[in-house]
Amino acid sequence: MPNQKKETILVVDDSSDTRELIKRNLKSKKYTVFTASSAQNAVSILANTSIDLLITDLKMPKVDGLSLIRHVKENFKNIAIMMITGYATIPGAVQAIKAGSEEFLAKPFTDEELFTTVARILKNLKFRRRSGEKQKKLDMAGLIGESACMQSVYSKIIKSASSSATVLITGESGTGKELVARAVHYNSSRMSCAFIPVHCAGIPQELIESELFGHLKGSFTNAYETRAGFFQTADEGTIFLDEIAETPLSMQVKLLRVLQDKEIYMVGSRKSQKINTRIVAATNKVLSTAIENGTFREDLYFRLNVINIKLPPLRDRGDDIFLLINHFTEKFAKELGKPAVKFSDKALNILRNYNWPGNVRELENIINQIVVMNDSGKVDTVDLPSLLHFSAFSKNNPKKNLQEVISEHVLQVLENVAGNKSKASKILGIDRKTLRKHLEYISTKNK
Repeated sequence: MPNQKKETILVVDDSSDTRELIKRNLKSKKYTVFTASSAQNAVSILANTSIDLLITDLKMPKVDGLSLIRHVKENFKNIAIMMITGYATIPGAVQAIKAGSEEFLAKPFTDEELFTTVARILKNLKFRRRSGEKQKKLDMAGLIGESACMQSVYSKIIKSASSSATVLITGESGTGKELVARAVHYNSSRMSCAFIPVHCAGIPQELIESELFGHLKGSFTNAYETRAGFFQTADEGTIFLDEIAETPLSMQVKLLRVLQDKEIYMVGSRKSQKINTRIVAATNKVLSTAIENGTFREDLYFRLNVINIKLPPLRDRGDDIFLLINHFTEKFAKELGKPAVKFSDKALNILRNYNWPGNVRELENIINQIVVMNDSGKVDTVDLPSLLHFSAFSKNNPKKNLQEVISEHVLQVLENVAGNKSKASKILGIDRKTLRKHLEYISTKNK
């Protein structure tokens, strides 16, 4: 069995007795230990040696421990930091944590305290590194998350990417279905060919056949030239049919033929064209219900649902929300040229417990709003949008009928998107007509 590489620790203290004591204790636990008598010597070692954990004294001549911590944070990635000091004060601890130290240990400390603290820091470091490696593999798709349900999604993406089978992605609005489709494509053998996303609900019914399959010149009014459709453009690659449930039944018949025969007919042509296009479809609707209602063909459903990837809603993804908050905070701060904001524990708790009907898309919009409006660099509960406060409050006040709860939620979402009805409809997963009916009801009740 090969030897497992032990973590490397750098101990920085101007007291030789302290350095040697810590070194001896840590070496007894099989860690690789380096020592430095000053911050300047430590910087030299860091520049030439791979270090996992820095343990530094606070009070040192010339350059103190806080300055060393700041230097490490600014110039090195993935190094854990622990501060030790004989001057144990609350302000000192606060300063150390703000500078980047993960733990603050006051002298004199016991051997057990040292071992426990070091083991805890290194365990957290391993987790961060492992999380970073997993996410880098999926950075091309922008997928973020370490929860068990997202690990299941990643596994299905990898398996899907190794074949050309048709994929059906299901999940609520805003969960990231197009990102999954892109991940399937860009991890497959088709990655060098086109990925063509098609928003089925956004194409008028009278044009959808022409848009998908192309048309010949003169085949209908305004067909002034022959034009290829999305399927031809995606030949050898992948076509992503988003909101597949919104396609009319007449189009569903033709899509079924494409899946069966691997060929299409351009509008106005009697000659078929062979295609080699992988189909990935997505919907936020329950297709079994659509089949029962007669709005979706059962035979098309079975052809599409060869591999099913179900995306979990954000409320079921646990602490993934903290990874997403961090990602969006850094993203928007960079776009605006501002330092990333920091959230208080209370603010994070509210974000963690909110129901997120708009899922990741709604979270992204809210974090964008927070970063834009924030000037202090700190986010507390008072800085969160009012709908989040209302949500937290309303959980303790469940004595409302269903229509009242729906109406309140509609107004919350509208407020969050500054009254934009198109965005609100998308987040709520309803069409503009249904949203209008809800608003008419609210208006009548308020008169």
